[in-house]
Amino acid sequence: MKTYDFIGIGIGPFNLSIAALAEGLEGFSTLFLESKPQFSWHPGMMVPDCYMQTSFLKDLVSAVEPTNRHSFLNYLVQRKKFYRFLTTEQRTVSREEFADYLCWAAASLNNLAFSQQVQEVSYDEQAGVFNVVTQRDHFRARHVCLGIGKAINLPACVNEQSDRCFHASEMMMRTPSLASKRVTVVGGGQSGADLFLNIFRGEWGQPSALNWISRRNNYNALDEAAFANEYFTPEYLDSFATLKEEVREKMLAEQKMTSDGITTESLLAIYRAMYHRFEVLREPQWAHLLPSRSVTRVTTQDNSQRLTLRHHLDDGEETLDTDIVIFATGYRPAQPTFLAPLAHRLHLTRDEEFQVNTDFSVQWDGPQSNQLFAVNAGMHSLGIAEPQLSLMAWRAARIINRAHPKAPFELSTTPGVIHWRSEPSRDLHQVFQPLKTTEF
Repeated sequence: MKTYDFIGIGIGPFNLSIAALAEGLEGFSTLFLESKPQFSWHPGMMVPDCYMQTSFLKDLVSAVEPTNRHSFLNYLVQRKKFYRFLTTEQRTVSREEFADYLCWAAASLNNLAFSQQVQEVSYDEQAGVFNVVTQRDHFRARHVCLGIGKAINLPACVNEQSDRCFHASEMMMRTPSLASKRVTVVGGGQSGADLFLNIFRGEWGQPSALNWISRRNNYNALDEAAFANEYFTPEYLDSFATLKEEVREKMLAEQKMTSDGITTESLLAIYRAMYHRFEVLREPQWAHLLPSRSVTRVTTQDNSQRLTLRHHLDDGEETLDTDIVIFATGYRPAQPTFLAPLAHRLHLTRDEEFQVNTDFSVQWDGPQSNQLFAVNAGMHSLGIAEPQLSLMAWRAARIINRAHPKAPFELSTTPGVIHWRSEPSRDLHQVFQPLKTTEF
């Protein structure tokens, strides 16, 4: 049985980035396993006119190896649309185009294996390897990387999903008819905004009523300021990881709108659409925005759903009848059952999450020569950028550098403009040298 240097479990963008960068490393064998029959990226959320929040340059490889054949620029060239793309003057691209780019990259990689449902991961002390068992095969690897994503997050009051009550991630797979229906969207982030705007425009038929519920006190804009973007740099991630746990929690709450807000373009599009329908055309107001509320109960009636809402500011209780409710309520961490043989060896936080190091290895009591890595599983340890695409290529290279005996990628950067931490052992007068000028 062949022993691979590196096996990735789950083929999403993060493990795909590792696969793309590892492809050209001679003598470093990799394999990536996926339960689905082919590559896909959030197919249920490919709603029309939905755009990425990160630059297209933050692709699978460019931040580390811009000449890699799996770059977004090469995708444009190979798709024969480089000049057309430049003419659009886009800073970001649609989710459909980025998904097509990812599919294009996946199709050209030969280290991906689909229809491989991982059932068990264990560690062989004697051989010094991980055993990865699927429903079809048995593999061995010196290192394993978990990239299976997160589970959908639904309020505790939702017992089951149906065509009348479901998570936003299934929207395009269910493609419900919303004509003449009362529709409610729950969730005040970008996904909720994208759904609300498309439903308002009648993408799935013109609804008779549309409500948008959010726990937040307003529909908050994404913080895209220049200095806020410094949170999405390798330097900040390394600095954040050294903070005490209670400080990290405070910082994550403070920085939430740098990743979970709504783009100003989306907010303006929604406001203008509502203004046109209700102020210019003078239609009776059939769409309502309901912030500062949580859904506490969902009661199924004959052909509708009754939602019980709690208002956060005055603690009032309201009821809302709707035909269809869509929860754009994000995702939550989930420990895979296939890790059961290793569960007792993993170091977890008080919230039962992985303790993730700055090289994205998971702390465990096994030998350092064999590492279990995890992507999109360490925001609590590494900061707001960890689950985002912004550091995707850099993250992949850092993981490979830890797993590869020669650390093939050079990842140093110039000093950042912000000094994030105190330097008690150094005199700042020596650190910050004044600019010397020449007298004429």
